[in-house]
Amino acid sequence: MAALVGLSLRTVQRIWDAHRLQPHRVRTFKRSSDPAFAEKVEDIVGLYMSPPAHAVVLSIDEKSQIQALSRTRPGTLVKLGRPATMTHDYERHGTTTLFAALNVLDGTVLGRCMHQHQHQHQELIRFLNSVEGSVPAGKVIHAILDNYAVHKHPRVRAWLSLHPRWVFHFTPTSASWINAVEGFFPALNRRRLKRGRGSSP
Repeated sequence: MAALVGLSLRTVQRIWDAHRLQPHRVRTFKRSSDPAFAEKVEDIVGLYMSPPAHAVVLSIDEKSQIQALSRTRPGTLVKLGRPATMTHDYERHGTTTLFAALNVLDGTVLGRCMHQHQHQHQELIRFLNSVEGSVPAGKVIHAILDNYAVHKHPRVRAWLSLHPRWVFHFTPTSASWINAVEGFFPALNRRRLKRGRGSSP
């Protein structure tokens, strides 16, 4: 831009700074085209803000392709005036898929890693069975899920019909951000996976 308008680079930078312009940055967005957007948001936010009595509200999703990585050499810890270090290269030790259910009432997370991610509906059903066993009898389970096709698979629907205390609530199309567990995965990646060392998935 400086060359185009005949000004110095520093002058252009000062003008951008004065007007808080950052043309190098781009934010993406996507609007939901779901015709039932408002009703679904109201339903899910209602569960967050005023959960039903004698019920558990779980936000459920999966994070696929989590890699178990180990650096080729040990890094160093943070020292006075020096950042922590780690090698750029690493060894892969396989991948796993993490299924997680965030209890929105108390913040606890029920998780389970699946090593084979081929028959996704079977893995989801196995995870739902483990959650079923951990929730006390007599409590209704409200599960918030996104519109991933596996969550609506015929066998998952059949499982749901055999477990009447479960109620599925689907997020609007292109609005999985409303699913509370979506905030858990970046935190997990930032705190454990990014700098962690794994010898097996």
